[in-house]
Amino acid sequence: MKKLLLTIAALTLFAVFNQSYSQDKWSLELRPGINYATQDISDADLGLGFGGELTIAYRFMPHLAAYAGWSYNNFAVDQSFAGSDASFEETGYTFGFQFIHPIGESDIKYLVRAGGTYNHIEIENNNGDITIDSGHGLGWQAEAGLVILLSEKFSLLPSVRYRSLNRDIDINNVSTSVDLNYLSVGVGLSWSF
Repeated sequence: MKKLLLTIAALTLFAVFNQSYSQDKWSLELRPGINYATQDISDADLGLGFGGELTIAYRFMPHLAAYAGWSYNNFAVDQSFAGSDASFEETGYTFGFQFIHPIGESDIKYLVRAGGTYNHIEIENNNGDITIDSGHGLGWQAEAGLVILLSEKFSLLPSVRYRSLNRDIDINNVSTSVDLNYLSVGVGLSWSF
């Protein structure tokens, strides 16, 4: 994991200090979103949640880029096996490919992303103590949206994403397989450099 973070940091620094080589091939995006869980985890009704993601992308073909980043998503529940007012959090890393292409002659483009996640599920009690941690594991995500140019360097990216993660957690000393599947609606702000 440290290698992934060091690689992302090194690529970011390289891009910032070597503008002549990488002009407008890199982008940095901050995407907050609202999440809707498509199923419960055991007796926990997850419902609406919120989250955010920070990604860096490198465009290596006119419309195709690779991306990597870090995300945090939180689902609060009133009552569950983890107690009252528990918090279910999914955090970790994202990676994949994105395809951005103009729609006709307009300044609006469409966006399609497909990739993986290396995330874990943490469950916190109402005191903020972590009571369950699934450990990191692979999941996947797919996303579709628009790219709306604000200026030469900045764009808004409204999108809908589906994310899926299957992990094992211990509930009352019994290992249980849980699926965290949810839709996320968000608007990213992207800076190209």
